[in-house]
Amino acid sequence: MTMISVETARETVLAGIRPVAIEVVGLAQAVGRVLAEDLAARVSHPPVAVSAMDGYAVRSRDLGTVPAALSVIGQSAAGAAFAGAVEAGQAVRIFTGAALPAGADAVVMQEDATRDGDRVHIQAAVPAGKFVRAPGLDFTTGDVLLRAGMVMEGRGIGLAAAMNIPWLTVRRRPRIAILSTGDEIAMPGEPLGPTQIVSSNGPGLAAFVTGLGAEAVHLGIARDTRESLDAMIGAAAGCDLLVTTGGASVGDYDLVQDALREAGLDLGFYTVAMRPGKPMMFGHLKGVPVLGLPGNPVSAMVGAVVFLQPIIRALQGLPSVTELAPARLGRDLAANDARQDYQRASLERDADGRFVATPFVQQDSAVLSGMVRAACLVVRPPQAPPGKAGDPVEVIVL
Repeated sequence: MTMISVETARETVLAGIRPVAIEVVGLAQAVGRVLAEDLAARVSHPPVAVSAMDGYAVRSRDLGTVPAALSVIGQSAAGAAFAGAVEAGQAVRIFTGAALPAGADAVVMQEDATRDGDRVHIQAAVPAGKFVRAPGLDFTTGDVLLRAGMVMEGRGIGLAAAMNIPWLTVRRRPRIAILSTGDEIAMPGEPLGPTQIVSSNGPGLAAFVTGLGAEAVHLGIARDTRESLDAMIGAAAGCDLLVTTGGASVGDYDLVQDALREAGLDLGFYTVAMRPGKPMMFGHLKGVPVLGLPGNPVSAMVGAVVFLQPIIRALQGLPSVTELAPARLGRDLAANDARQDYQRASLERDADGRFVATPFVQQDSAVLSGMVRAACLVVRPPQAPPGKAGDPVEVIVL
């Protein structure tokens, strides 16, 4: 099978992805979930006229001449409104958020008033409506304020609560099975053989998936035996996507493809013209999409940004296009070859506020610490000519 372009690979990967089903959850469980339907307010906010200041509720026409002295007949606090009405020559002590008493049409802030027992001396006149929040100032019953496709976080959940909506209809969390393979890797904290390395792909990808609002199903490490691979591939049944790391190429010791094929994999591709991440595999196994990422940790993480993130977004019903931001190169670069390059880079702003991306000198795909330090990936198309510092480039902000 020939090496295909990144764009062709993305189109292949996303072609059959459909959004997952919806479910109803409480507000406390809605963080990071994608709203599946528009939401209309069940109440108006505020429901009545309220004070925007601590001060005194008055009739503005009583302050035609200032200073003026008014009789204080009570107080209104949030949740404890004054029950009577303000008449000529009267005022009510009021606090921010409290209901405006009947008869009053303005609020004098406390800095412009001096209290003397049951009398208050007003130093400044106020027009009708001053420091008063009208009923429905923010929204009214029936206003559609939250739209389907919104990722719910603190602000949106707070607004839903203010709209008197305790339950939300959201996309369920996509279930992403993660399978690491290879005799050479061990889980963090396990005893290591003389040639073994610690597996970072499983924990790293599980965290990546969780951060995108999906549910990570970490299947562990499959050893380089058909029995081990078959057992763990079977454990991925019922998930929305199976992600494997390692064994995506066609080497003598890469058994993953063979195991998947015998299990019924319909292979789409297994090599992509990109760096890092050339041995990238995709197919379908009994209706479940399968994304095979390289075993190299940096290659796996770049592949997750380029392919796994769009898949998860598509499963959530979100736009799956990877956003590219314009930037300027921070240093010279050599010409690129036939593979699309994703260079790990720092990202800063110049004096004019423009992004400046400076690729690290060390781009070896074994340097995972460089991936962690990177603020972006500089995307260099195939056969890109030499780049000079200051040249325009496109970046994926991490």
